[in-house]
Amino acid sequence: MDVAIVGSGPTGAAYARVLSELRPDLELVSFEAGPLLADPPGLHVKNIADAEERAAAQRRSEGLVASDSEDRRLRRAGTHLLPDGFQQPGEDGIPSLAMSSNVGGMGAHWTAACPRPGDSEVIGFIDNLDELLDEAERLLGVSTHAFDGAPFADEVRARLGRAFDDSRPTGRKVQPMPLAVQTRDDGRVTWSGSDVVYGDATRSNPRHSLFPEAQVRVLRLEDGCVSGVVVRDLQDGTEHYVAAGQVVVAADAVRTPQLLWASGIRPRALGRYLNDQSQVIFAARLRDVVAADAAEGKASGKPRIARQSGVSWVPFTDAEPFHGQVMQLDASPVPLAPDDVVEPGSIVGLGWFCAKDLQETDRLEFDDEQTDAYGMPAIRVHYTLTDRDLAALEQARQTVRKAAEALGEPLDADPITLPPGASLHYQGTARMGATDDGTSVCDPLSRVWGVDGLRVAGNGLIPTSTACNPTLTSVALAVAGARDIASTYPKQEGTLP
Repeated sequence: MDVAIVGSGPTGAAYARVLSELRPDLELVSFEAGPLLADPPGLHVKNIADAEERAAAQRRSEGLVASDSEDRRLRRAGTHLLPDGFQQPGEDGIPSLAMSSNVGGMGAHWTAACPRPGDSEVIGFIDNLDELLDEAERLLGVSTHAFDGAPFADEVRARLGRAFDDSRPTGRKVQPMPLAVQTRDDGRVTWSGSDVVYGDATRSNPRHSLFPEAQVRVLRLEDGCVSGVVVRDLQDGTEHYVAAGQVVVAADAVRTPQLLWASGIRPRALGRYLNDQSQVIFAARLRDVVAADAAEGKASGKPRIARQSGVSWVPFTDAEPFHGQVMQLDASPVPLAPDDVVEPGSIVGLGWFCAKDLQETDRLEFDDEQTDAYGMPAIRVHYTLTDRDLAALEQARQTVRKAAEALGEPLDADPITLPPGASLHYQGTARMGATDDGTSVCDPLSRVWGVDGLRVAGNGLIPTSTACNPTLTSVALAVAGARDIASTYPKQEGTLP
């Protein structure tokens, strides 16, 4: 095997796609510990029309151990929580640290938001980052026009713009959220999952194979070079060794460092600089919009978007170190009067994500004696919020209230601060660096320092303190790594050009 890819989320799929396009001569294999949910592989569960089938797919993504509903931690459908070790005495911990185990990974369940990083979020040592982000948008199918016909969307952005734009530079003003979503002529929407990233190039590639319920247990090394992977078939319990010239570990920000640790690959930064974006939510009801929107919709002739409507974006800036995701809804998240009629799109949910004050001590610790349900080293989380983090959270609460009041009537007394882990945007645990100075796990081409033939992928690579959704950036980094394999991996005689 030329390239073995561990994980089938958006970044693992990006490696398979780019290599299928640029090097169709290579033998590729992808391993996924979780089950296949739907056809095509990696389909976003929101695209499953039948509600019972969709719920069943979500349940199948929730790991090997049934969730304990008694501990009252925040749970999201399609994910499973770290069962224990999520909080140490005297620390904040990450109680809602969650993963998804299925073909497509978290990409089968995500909100599909793909904002670009700005200001200090940007990884400064990658010179061609903008071009890589362009390519990531192509692979994910990103659009800023998915909800052009959403009721009140223009008015939402106009009101937010009046409240925020004067102090913001060009490019960081209020705007439509870039989304990995496509809207059909009849108003139905299709959400991108790993199926979109794989694309026809991967699905039609006879040299690529995808194996679900195949857990990579350890990476094998010979003389400082990766030689292959040991895979457990979770259906029958058998183990198999698969030799590979290159291995890409794209498991997620928790299980990628866990697998490296289990394989004896333990650079100092592995699991450290853990970044979870603290999240504040609020809701508002638009005022004085029904008549105006009806006239606008009739004049434009645009189809009205059903269910979740417009999504707007208040970008991160260094002066306001958080990122706002503003989603219009057809139903109120809090009870209204029984006879109150909710106009579609007039209820607005606001989510503010805060950038973390990065610390080496915020980390995942792996146990060489105790194991988890998959037989891998058990994880303990060390994580604290600093004074800067608490100040940013307070600023976010004030700013999200300002946004709600600019839109109309807040629907609750105060914004809600969600428990740590609710963002699902964990980063930093396999972080990228410009030099091998002990503060990073891999180089700018995702190559693990000191181990030839091994690369890592996923949100864990992002080394900066970000507030924006990380998937677009992670896929961009995967593109760079896949291109490097394509350009440097030797061609064999008698293979395709």
